[in-house]
Amino acid sequence: MVDLPVPTPTAAVLAFGANLGDREQTIRDAALELAARPGILSVVLSSLVESVAITEVGPSTDEPAYLNAVALVDTTLSPRELLQTVLDVEQLFGRVRSERWAARTLDIDIVAFGQERVNEPDLVVPHPHAAQRLFVLNPWLELDPHATIVGAGSVATLAAELGARQNQPAEVTP
Repeated sequence: MVDLPVPTPTAAVLAFGANLGDREQTIRDAALELAARPGILSVVLSSLVESVAITEVGPSTDEPAYLNAVALVDTTLSPRELLQTVLDVEQLFGRVRSERWAARTLDIDIVAFGQERVNEPDLVVPHPHAAQRLFVLNPWLELDPHATIVGAGSVATLAAELGARQNQPAEVTP
């Protein structure tokens, strides 16, 4: 009998967003679906926060508002395998990729994957815009007040600085 090595879990951070349909139910059900997938050991979802839609030209109040959350995920998947898993979950919840920045039933982004950096055409980790989005930083802080983004620094510091620039609070209010 040969003992196979057991993969060491990695802590990943995922950002969920939805601006079509029953946004809250979709995000909650998607987190449960993700937790049931092979290679996902745990999913802890933050509180939900609402944000203005981000379009190709910037924030837009003409588009439906987003509901957002962040999840801390322990996984034995690789970054590539995790990407495929979240794409499968998005599709299960009706995600249609018609055009970039379009309204969507569900969006799940890999924000961080342990301390790894990935730079591939369809996968960049840490997420290149995470440090510029309070709707990612604040829910992440709720789950992990000591979080950092590889190459960018403390999530708390980034949220405070961004909140001050945008004249918004840098903490989550329930």
